Amino acid sequence: MIMGASVYQVPLIRTAKRMGLYTMVASIPGNYPGFDDADKVYYINTVDKEAILKACQDEAIDGICTSGTDVAVATIGYVNEHMGLAGVSEAAAVNACDKYAMKEAFRKGGVSASEFIKATSLEEAYEAADKIGYPVVVKCVDSSGSRGINVVDARQDLKEAYDEAVKYSRKDYVLIEEKLPGHEIGVDGMVQNGEITLIAPHQKYTYTRNGATIPAGHSFPYRCSEVTMEEIERQIRLAVRALGLDNCAFNSDVFVDGENVYIIEMGGRAGATGIPELISIYYGFDFYEQMIENALGRKADLTGADRRTPCMSRLLMSPVDGTISAIDHDKLDALRSEGNVIVLDYSEGQDVEKMYNGTTRIGHLIARTDDTEAVDKIMSRIYSAIYVDGQSMEELWEK
Repeated sequence: MIMGASVYQVPLIRTAKRMGLYTMVASIPGNYPGFDDADKVYYINTVDKEAILKACQDEAIDGICTSGTDVAVATIGYVNEHMGLAGVSEAAAVNACDKYAMKEAFRKGGVSASEFIKATSLEEAYEAADKIGYPVVVKCVDSSGSRGINVVDARQDLKEAYDEAVKYSRKDYVLIEEKLPGHEIGVDGMVQNGEITLIAPHQKYTYTRNGATIPAGHSFPYRCSEVTMEEIERQIRLAVRALGLDNCAFNSDVFVDGENVYIIEMGGRAGATGIPELISIYYGFDFYEQMIENALGRKADLTGADRRTPCMSRLLMSPVDGTISAIDHDKLDALRSEGNVIVLDYSEGQDVEKMYNGTTRIGHLIARTDDTEAVDKIMSRIYSAIYVDGQSMEELWEK
Protein backbone atom coordinates (compact mmCIF):
# COMPACT_ATOMS: atom_id res chain seq x y z
CA MET A 1 0.00 0.00 0.00
CA ILE A 2 1.37 3.40 -1.00
CA MET A 3 -0.02 6.39 0.83
CA GLY A 4 -0.87 9.25 -1.47
CA ALA A 5 -1.10 9.53 -5.26
CA SER A 6 0.57 12.88 -5.93
CA VAL A 7 3.59 13.59 -8.10
CA TYR A 8 5.84 12.64 -5.18
CA GLN A 9 4.33 9.16 -4.87
CA VAL A 10 4.19 8.38 -8.62
CA PRO A 11 7.84 7.19 -8.81
CA LEU A 12 7.25 4.97 -5.77
CA ILE A 13 4.14 3.44 -7.39
CA ARG A 14 5.92 2.86 -10.71
CA THR A 15 8.95 1.36 -8.98
CA ALA A 16 6.78 -1.06 -7.00
CA LYS A 17 5.06 -2.18 -10.21
CA ARG A 18 8.42 -2.59 -11.94
CA MET A 19 9.45 -4.83 -9.04
CA GLY A 20 6.44 -7.06 -9.77
CA LEU A 21 4.41 -5.97 -6.75
CA TYR A 22 0.63 -5.59 -6.71
CA THR A 23 0.32 -1.91 -5.88
CA MET A 24 -2.51 -0.03 -4.20
CA VAL A 25 -2.76 3.65 -3.35
CA ALA A 26 -4.84 5.42 -0.74
CA SER A 27 -5.77 9.06 -1.23
CA ILE A 28 -8.66 11.49 -1.11
CA PRO A 29 -10.36 11.91 -4.49
CA GLY A 30 -8.78 14.47 -6.79
CA ASN A 31 -6.77 15.01 -9.91
CA TYR A 32 -3.81 12.95 -8.69
CA PRO A 33 -1.56 11.26 -11.29
CA GLY A 34 -0.85 8.18 -9.17
CA PHE A 35 -4.39 6.89 -9.62
CA ASP A 36 -3.62 5.95 -13.22
CA ASP A 37 -0.50 3.98 -12.29
CA ALA A 38 -1.80 1.90 -9.38
CA ASP A 39 -3.35 -1.54 -9.68
CA LYS A 40 -6.07 -0.53 -7.21
CA VAL A 41 -7.21 2.72 -5.64
CA TYR A 42 -8.76 3.34 -2.23
CA TYR A 43 -10.36 6.77 -1.95
CA ILE A 44 -9.56 7.21 1.72
CA ASN A 45 -7.97 10.15 3.52
CA THR A 46 -4.48 9.05 4.53
CA VAL A 47 -5.02 10.38 8.07
CA ASP A 48 -8.04 8.08 8.57
CA LYS A 49 -5.99 5.36 10.22
CA GLU A 50 -8.89 3.00 10.99
CA ALA A 51 -10.18 3.01 7.41
CA ILE A 52 -6.65 2.57 6.03
CA LEU A 53 -5.98 -0.28 8.46
CA LYS A 54 -9.18 -2.07 7.38
CA ALA A 55 -8.24 -1.74 3.70
CA CYS A 56 -4.74 -3.06 4.42
CA GLN A 57 -6.11 -5.99 6.41
CA ASP A 58 -8.65 -6.80 3.70
CA GLU A 59 -5.85 -6.84 1.14
CA ALA A 60 -3.43 -8.69 3.45
CA ILE A 61 -0.66 -6.30 2.41
CA ASP A 62 3.04 -7.10 2.85
CA GLY A 63 4.21 -3.52 3.29
CA ILE A 64 3.14 0.12 3.42
CA CYS A 65 5.12 3.29 2.75
CA THR A 66 5.11 6.77 1.22
CA SER A 67 7.48 9.44 -0.04
CA GLY A 68 7.50 13.21 0.10
CA THR A 69 4.76 13.78 2.70
CA ASP A 70 4.60 13.70 6.50
CA VAL A 71 0.82 13.60 6.71
CA ALA A 72 0.49 9.84 6.18
CA VAL A 73 3.41 8.67 8.33
CA ALA A 74 1.40 8.35 11.56
CA THR A 75 -1.11 6.12 9.76
CA ILE A 76 1.73 4.02 8.34
CA GLY A 77 3.03 3.48 11.87
CA TYR A 78 -0.46 2.53 13.04
CA VAL A 79 -0.84 -0.07 10.28
CA ASN A 80 2.64 -1.49 10.87
CA GLU A 81 1.93 -1.84 14.58
CA HIS A 82 -1.43 -3.58 14.11
CA MET A 83 -0.35 -5.88 11.28
CA GLY A 84 3.14 -6.72 12.50
CA LEU A 85 4.76 -5.26 9.39
CA ALA A 86 8.27 -3.93 8.94
CA GLY A 87 8.48 -0.15 8.84
CA VAL A 88 8.30 2.80 11.16
CA SER A 89 6.60 2.12 14.52
CA GLU A 90 3.48 3.95 15.67
CA ALA A 91 5.29 5.72 18.52
CA ALA A 92 8.13 6.89 16.26
CA ALA A 93 5.66 8.00 13.59
CA VAL A 94 3.78 10.14 16.13
CA ASN A 95 7.06 11.76 17.17
CA ALA A 96 7.95 12.44 13.53
CA CYS A 97 4.52 13.83 12.56
CA ASP A 98 4.02 16.37 15.35
CA LYS A 99 6.72 19.04 15.48
CA TYR A 100 6.05 19.67 19.19
CA ALA A 101 6.40 15.98 20.10
CA MET A 102 9.49 15.93 17.90
CA LYS A 103 11.10 18.86 19.70
CA GLU A 104 10.35 17.29 23.08
CA ALA A 105 12.00 14.07 21.91
CA PHE A 106 15.01 16.04 20.66
CA ARG A 107 15.34 17.77 24.02
CA LYS A 108 15.22 14.48 25.93
CA GLY A 109 17.63 12.87 23.47
CA GLY A 110 20.30 15.55 23.71
CA VAL A 111 19.87 16.69 20.11
CA SER A 112 21.15 20.17 19.27
CA ALA A 113 18.02 22.08 18.25
CA SER A 114 16.29 25.43 18.56
CA GLU A 115 14.51 26.76 21.63
CA PHE A 116 10.74 26.30 21.33
CA ILE A 117 7.44 26.94 23.12
CA LYS A 118 3.99 25.47 22.39
CA ALA A 119 1.18 28.05 22.02
CA THR A 120 -2.52 27.18 22.19
CA SER A 121 -3.76 30.74 21.62
CA LEU A 122 -2.63 33.99 20.03
CA GLU A 123 -1.98 35.42 23.49
CA GLU A 124 0.31 32.49 24.32
CA ALA A 125 2.04 32.96 20.95
CA TYR A 126 2.79 36.61 21.81
CA GLU A 127 4.14 35.58 25.21
CA ALA A 128 6.29 32.83 23.70
CA ALA A 129 7.75 35.09 21.01
CA ASP A 130 8.51 37.81 23.56
CA LYS A 131 10.29 35.26 25.75
CA ILE A 132 12.34 33.71 22.94
CA GLY A 133 13.03 37.03 21.25
CA TYR A 134 12.47 38.11 17.65
CA PRO A 135 12.94 36.95 14.98
CA VAL A 136 10.97 33.75 15.62
CA VAL A 137 9.60 30.97 13.45
CA VAL A 138 5.87 30.26 13.75
CA LYS A 139 5.04 26.69 12.75
CA CYS A 140 2.05 24.55 12.05
CA VAL A 141 3.06 21.34 13.85
CA ASP A 142 1.56 18.80 11.43
CA SER A 143 2.11 20.08 7.91
CA SER A 144 4.68 19.54 5.18
CA GLY A 145 5.78 21.48 2.11
CA SER A 146 6.42 24.64 4.22
CA ARG A 147 2.67 25.20 4.71
CA GLY A 148 1.86 27.25 7.79
CA ILE A 149 5.51 28.08 8.52
CA ASN A 150 6.72 31.68 8.58
CA VAL A 151 9.60 33.73 9.96
CA VAL A 152 8.34 36.70 12.00
CA ASP A 153 10.68 39.62 12.54
CA ALA A 154 8.42 41.89 14.61
CA ARG A 155 5.51 41.61 17.04
CA GLN A 156 3.02 43.31 14.72
CA ASP A 157 3.45 40.52 12.16
CA LEU A 158 2.84 37.63 14.56
CA LYS A 159 -0.95 37.41 14.25
CA GLU A 160 -0.89 36.82 10.49
CA ALA A 161 1.68 34.03 10.86
CA TYR A 162 -0.23 32.50 13.79
CA ASP A 163 -3.50 32.53 11.83
CA GLU A 164 -1.83 30.83 8.86
CA ALA A 165 -0.30 28.12 11.08
CA VAL A 166 -3.72 27.42 12.62
CA LYS A 167 -5.33 27.35 9.17
CA TYR A 168 -3.14 24.46 7.99
CA SER A 169 -3.23 22.44 11.22
CA ARG A 170 -5.51 19.73 12.61
CA LYS A 171 -4.09 20.43 16.09
CA ASP A 172 -5.13 23.09 18.58
CA TYR A 173 -1.63 24.44 19.08
CA VAL A 174 1.29 25.88 17.12
CA LEU A 175 5.02 26.07 17.75
CA ILE A 176 7.02 29.24 18.36
CA GLU A 177 10.71 28.61 17.66
CA GLU A 178 14.00 30.42 17.90
CA LYS A 179 15.34 31.54 14.51
CA LEU A 180 18.74 29.91 14.28
CA PRO A 181 21.86 31.31 12.61
CA GLY A 182 23.67 29.64 9.72
CA HIS A 183 22.53 28.14 6.44
CA GLU A 184 19.99 25.38 5.91
CA ILE A 185 20.82 22.03 4.34
CA GLY A 186 18.93 18.76 4.01
CA VAL A 187 20.01 15.35 5.24
CA ASP A 188 18.24 12.21 4.05
CA GLY A 189 19.01 8.61 4.80
CA MET A 190 17.80 5.19 5.79
CA VAL A 191 17.66 3.17 8.98
CA GLN A 192 17.10 -0.60 9.06
CA ASN A 193 17.04 -3.00 12.00
CA GLY A 194 18.42 -0.33 14.30
CA GLU A 195 21.33 0.56 12.02
CA ILE A 196 21.61 3.82 10.09
CA THR A 197 22.73 2.57 6.68
CA LEU A 198 22.79 5.90 4.83
CA ILE A 199 23.38 9.52 5.82
CA ALA A 200 23.12 11.73 2.75
CA PRO A 201 23.63 15.49 3.33
CA HIS A 202 22.81 17.80 0.44
CA GLN A 203 22.78 21.48 -0.39
CA LYS A 204 19.35 23.08 -0.15
CA TYR A 205 18.02 25.90 -2.34
CA THR A 206 15.01 27.99 -1.41
CA TYR A 207 12.72 30.74 -2.58
CA THR A 208 11.60 33.40 -0.12
CA ARG A 209 8.03 34.67 0.07
CA ASN A 210 7.09 37.28 2.69
CA GLY A 211 9.73 35.90 5.03
CA ALA A 212 8.67 32.28 4.45
CA THR A 213 11.15 29.75 3.11
CA ILE A 214 9.88 27.70 0.16
CA PRO A 215 11.79 24.64 -1.10
CA ALA A 216 13.35 25.29 -4.51
CA GLY A 217 15.69 22.34 -4.97
CA HIS A 218 18.69 20.38 -3.75
CA SER A 219 22.11 19.32 -4.95
CA PHE A 220 24.76 16.69 -4.23
CA PRO A 221 27.41 16.77 -2.94
CA TYR A 222 27.30 18.99 0.14
CA ARG A 223 30.79 20.31 0.75
CA CYS A 224 32.04 21.18 4.24
CA SER A 225 34.96 20.50 6.58
CA GLU A 226 35.57 17.02 7.95
CA VAL A 227 34.80 18.28 11.47
CA THR A 228 31.45 19.71 10.36
CA MET A 229 30.54 16.51 8.50
CA GLU A 230 31.30 14.45 11.59
CA GLU A 231 29.02 16.71 13.65
CA ILE A 232 26.24 16.46 11.06
CA GLU A 233 26.43 12.67 11.25
CA ARG A 234 26.56 12.72 15.07
CA GLN A 235 23.49 14.92 15.36
CA ILE A 236 21.58 12.84 12.78
CA ARG A 237 22.29 9.68 14.78
CA LEU A 238 21.10 11.38 17.98
CA ALA A 239 17.92 12.58 16.26
CA VAL A 240 17.08 9.17 14.75
CA ARG A 241 17.58 7.56 18.15
CA ALA A 242 15.56 10.27 19.95
CA LEU A 243 12.56 9.79 17.65
CA GLY A 244 12.84 6.00 17.66
CA LEU A 245 12.92 5.76 13.87
CA ASP A 246 13.65 2.35 12.39
CA ASN A 247 13.05 0.45 9.14
CA CYS A 248 12.29 3.59 7.16
CA ALA A 249 13.82 6.38 5.16
CA PHE A 250 14.24 9.71 6.93
CA ASN A 251 14.41 13.33 5.84
CA SER A 252 15.69 16.19 7.96
CA ASP A 253 16.16 19.93 7.83
CA VAL A 254 19.45 21.01 9.37
CA PHE A 255 21.10 24.35 10.10
CA VAL A 256 24.88 24.58 9.87
CA ASP A 257 26.71 27.51 11.45
CA GLY A 258 30.43 26.94 11.12
CA GLU A 259 31.05 23.73 13.04
CA ASN A 260 27.76 24.01 14.95
CA VAL A 261 24.92 21.82 13.68
CA TYR A 262 21.23 22.04 14.66
CA ILE A 263 18.47 19.60 13.73
CA ILE A 264 15.33 21.55 12.85
CA GLU A 265 13.00 18.71 11.86
CA MET A 266 13.15 15.05 10.94
CA GLY A 267 10.48 12.95 9.23
CA GLY A 268 10.11 9.20 8.89
CA ARG A 269 9.98 9.19 5.09
CA ALA A 270 12.07 10.26 2.12
CA GLY A 271 12.18 13.92 1.16
CA ALA A 272 10.42 15.60 -1.72
CA THR A 273 11.74 18.02 -4.36
CA GLY A 274 13.53 15.27 -6.29
CA ILE A 275 15.63 14.05 -3.35
CA PRO A 276 15.17 10.28 -3.96
CA GLU A 277 16.09 10.81 -7.62
CA LEU A 278 19.22 12.72 -6.62
CA ILE A 279 20.26 10.07 -4.09
CA SER A 280 19.81 7.43 -6.80
CA ILE A 281 22.00 9.38 -9.25
CA TYR A 282 24.66 10.44 -6.76
CA TYR A 283 25.16 7.11 -4.99
CA GLY A 284 24.33 4.78 -7.89
CA PHE A 285 21.42 2.72 -6.52
CA ASP A 286 17.65 3.05 -6.85
CA PHE A 287 16.52 4.70 -3.61
CA TYR A 288 12.80 4.15 -4.31
CA GLU A 289 13.46 0.43 -4.76
CA GLN A 290 15.39 0.21 -1.50
CA MET A 291 12.65 2.09 0.39
CA ILE A 292 10.18 -0.54 -0.79
CA GLU A 293 12.51 -3.39 0.15
CA ASN A 294 12.85 -1.86 3.62
CA ALA A 295 9.05 -1.57 4.02
CA LEU A 296 8.70 -5.24 3.02
CA GLY A 297 11.16 -6.30 5.69
CA ARG A 298 13.83 -7.26 3.19
CA LYS A 299 17.43 -6.10 3.45
CA ALA A 300 17.95 -2.87 1.53
CA ASP A 301 21.00 -3.00 -0.72
CA LEU A 302 22.63 0.42 -0.73
CA THR A 303 25.67 -0.74 -2.66
CA GLY A 304 26.17 1.80 -5.39
CA ALA A 305 28.70 3.08 -7.85
CA ASP A 306 32.24 3.80 -6.72
CA ARG A 307 32.18 7.17 -8.44
CA ARG A 308 29.79 9.86 -7.19
CA THR A 309 27.81 11.82 -9.79
CA PRO A 310 27.07 15.48 -8.91
CA CYS A 311 23.42 16.35 -9.50
CA MET A 312 20.78 18.96 -8.76
CA SER A 313 17.00 19.27 -8.63
CA ARG A 314 14.96 22.42 -9.04
CA LEU A 315 11.22 22.92 -8.69
CA LEU A 316 9.40 24.69 -11.50
CA MET A 317 6.98 27.30 -10.18
CA SER A 318 4.78 30.00 -11.62
CA PRO A 319 5.19 33.67 -10.66
CA VAL A 320 1.49 34.34 -11.44
CA ASP A 321 -1.96 32.79 -11.32
CA GLY A 322 -3.14 31.90 -14.80
CA THR A 323 -3.74 29.27 -17.45
CA ILE A 324 -1.05 27.46 -19.42
CA SER A 325 -1.77 28.62 -22.94
CA ALA A 326 1.05 26.79 -24.76
CA ILE A 327 4.04 24.50 -24.23
CA ASP A 328 6.89 24.31 -26.73
CA HIS A 329 7.56 20.57 -26.52
CA ASP A 330 10.37 20.75 -29.09
CA LYS A 331 12.36 23.00 -26.75
CA LEU A 332 11.77 20.69 -23.80
CA ASP A 333 12.69 17.60 -25.83
CA ALA A 334 15.93 19.29 -26.87
CA LEU A 335 16.78 19.83 -23.21
CA ARG A 336 15.91 16.22 -22.41
CA SER A 337 18.21 15.05 -25.19
CA GLU A 338 21.03 16.75 -23.27
CA GLY A 339 20.45 14.38 -20.35
CA ASN A 340 18.08 16.52 -18.27
CA VAL A 341 14.96 15.07 -16.67
CA ILE A 342 12.05 17.51 -17.01
CA VAL A 343 8.67 16.65 -15.50
CA LEU A 344 5.63 18.90 -15.94
CA ASP A 345 2.65 18.42 -13.64
CA TYR A 346 0.33 20.48 -15.86
CA SER A 347 -0.57 20.53 -19.53
CA GLU A 348 -1.99 23.12 -21.91
CA GLY A 349 -5.33 24.53 -20.81
CA GLN A 350 -4.78 23.84 -17.11
CA ASP A 351 -4.73 26.54 -14.44
CA VAL A 352 -1.62 27.15 -12.34
CA GLU A 353 -1.18 28.98 -9.05
CA LYS A 354 1.31 31.66 -8.17
CA MET A 355 4.16 30.27 -6.06
CA TYR A 356 2.92 30.12 -2.49
CA ASN A 357 4.54 27.17 -0.74
CA GLY A 358 6.24 23.87 -1.54
CA THR A 359 3.04 22.37 -2.93
CA THR A 360 2.46 24.98 -5.66
CA ARG A 361 4.96 23.44 -8.04
CA ILE A 362 4.26 22.99 -11.74
CA GLY A 363 7.04 20.45 -12.32
CA HIS A 364 10.70 19.77 -11.68
CA LEU A 365 14.12 19.52 -13.27
CA ILE A 366 16.79 16.93 -12.49
CA ALA A 367 20.24 17.74 -13.92
CA ARG A 368 23.51 15.82 -13.64
CA THR A 369 25.53 18.77 -12.43
CA ASP A 370 25.85 20.84 -9.27
CA ASP A 371 26.81 23.97 -11.22
CA THR A 372 24.09 26.46 -10.19
CA GLU A 373 24.80 28.81 -13.10
CA ALA A 374 24.38 25.98 -15.61
CA VAL A 375 21.13 24.93 -13.95
CA ASP A 376 19.86 28.52 -13.93
CA LYS A 377 20.37 28.62 -17.71
CA ILE A 378 18.48 25.35 -18.12
CA MET A 379 15.65 26.73 -15.95
CA SER A 380 15.44 29.83 -18.16
CA ARG A 381 15.20 27.64 -21.26
CA ILE A 382 12.43 25.58 -19.64
CA TYR A 383 10.47 28.69 -18.64
CA SER A 384 10.87 30.09 -22.16
CA ALA A 385 8.98 27.02 -23.42
CA ILE A 386 5.96 27.43 -21.11
CA TYR A 387 3.37 30.15 -21.73
CA VAL A 388 0.82 31.42 -19.23
CA ASP A 389 -1.98 33.52 -20.70
CA GLY A 390 0.12 34.17 -23.81
CA GLN A 391 3.36 35.17 -22.07
CA SER A 392 6.39 32.97 -21.53
CA MET A 393 7.19 32.18 -17.92
CA GLU A 394 10.71 33.43 -18.56
CA GLU A 395 9.28 36.91 -19.26
CA LEU A 396 6.91 36.66 -16.30
CA TRP A 397 9.73 35.77 -13.91
CA GLU A 398 11.82 38.70 -15.20
CA LYS A 399 8.99 41.04 -14.21
